Amino acid sequence: MTGRFTMDVHLDPDFARLALRRDVAEGLSSPAKSLPPKWFYDEVGSHLFEEITRLPEYYPTRAETSILAAHARDIARESGADTLVELGSGSSTKTTLLLDALLSAGRLRRYVAFDVSATALDAAGRGLLERYEDLDVHGLVADFDHHLDLIPRTGSRMIAFLGGTIGNFEPRSRREFVRDLHATMRPQDTLLLGVDLVKSPDVLLPAYDDSQGVTAAFNRNVLTVINRELRADFVADDFEHVAVWDPDQEWIEMRLRALRSSVVTVSAIGLTVLFDAGEDLRTEISAKFRRDSLEAEMTDAGMRQCGWWTDDQERFAVTLWRAEPRARVPAAT
Repeated sequence: MTGRFTMDVHLDPDFARLALRRDVAEGLSSPAKSLPPKWFYDEVGSHLFEEITRLPEYYPTRAETSILAAHARDIARESGADTLVELGSGSSTKTTLLLDALLSAGRLRRYVAFDVSATALDAAGRGLLERYEDLDVHGLVADFDHHLDLIPRTGSRMIAFLGGTIGNFEPRSRREFVRDLHATMRPQDTLLLGVDLVKSPDVLLPAYDDSQGVTAAFNRNVLTVINRELRADFVADDFEHVAVWDPDQEWIEMRLRALRSSVVTVSAIGLTVLFDAGEDLRTEISAKFRRDSLEAEMTDAGMRQCGWWTDDQERFAVTLWRAEPRARVPAAT
């Protein structure tokens, strides 16, 4: 068998532009201003995030990678998968750890990479073919808020959603996302989910507000994205990076706090925004999880746990789930 790379594009070329316009218009017009974190990741933001993952304070990437290095074969065996589906960009160390484990188990047949960026998928897919010559690599250019049902339903799939990204969802949206995933899964499929665990704010806060200021630059870069793409006139230095632990919600909030009053014009959408001194623009939430509450939430969405692995310090968990069949409502007679 010879490996091959294919790609399906399900996004309109204007998808990102229109989505940014909508998110900025809604987020900056709300009484509590906010933006979704996906707009961090232009070329500069992606580079800054790679720097963040190497910082001594930022434990999640190292912790999750250590779990996969120690337990990828256990995960492959428990899943019984022959297909790895990854939500988010691929070709990282974590991806190859999983692919190597599935290959070692003698089951690996295909890899499906799901992402909004065709460029990223093309580079990742062709790179993986150089390492796995017989692998069937399929890129799916789509948005997982809308297109989960487009994931090919072939083979026994392990759907990987790693990096703690599930924590970026608001609770209601998170439950809807898991239910949508459940609806796409068959008995032979599994969901591999990476979650950051609740721990002391003394550990959490430095991970989101490092001493070198890399996270601050990453956070403020979203203003540069809006300036460039929507002809806005944010002055990045008018905002400071703030990380806050919310003990009631058990999540970290990243914010940009206005250092002085200002008026910002977003010309491309005809929006004028007033910022008061001290006002916050929330740019990310990152929820942290407890095992019992996560199990309850996933069970409510129709998932059954079949694996739980943590790093040595129990900072992060990689979890495996199967979809339980939904009870059918009898037809009316």
